[in-house]
Amino acid sequence: QVHLEESGGGLVQAGGSLRLSCAASGNIFSINTMAWYRQAPGKRRELVARITSGGSTNFADSAKGRFTISRDNAKNTVFLQMNSLRPEDTAVYYCYVEVGQDIVYAYWGQGTQVTVAS
Repeated sequence: QVHLEESGGGLVQAGGSLRLSCAASGNIFSINTMAWYRQAPGKRRELVARITSGGSTNFADSAKGRFTISRDNAKNTVFLQMNSLRPEDTAVYYCYVEVGQDIVYAYWGQGTQVTVAS
């Protein structure tokens, strides 16, 4: 079993910044992709940013140029630096991790609320 501990959410004014962290612990033998998703009220969960074990990244169009994703493999942690935040970024942000090689298991964090005030 793998546990994901998220932190860094909160309330911020439009134009401000937040940094989300997600630390994985437990039965970890090979972490592959790490990612952040978000879900706003009444909307489907959507990918925000993803980073592979090799460091390749991709972003939702809405996040490009404003958000950065990075990871610390030694600490099994993924970060999401969010700059120039907008009210439409308001959502619950979820950490997502894939673990394993021959068989891949996916895990979700409990979510952290990000609220951007206009």
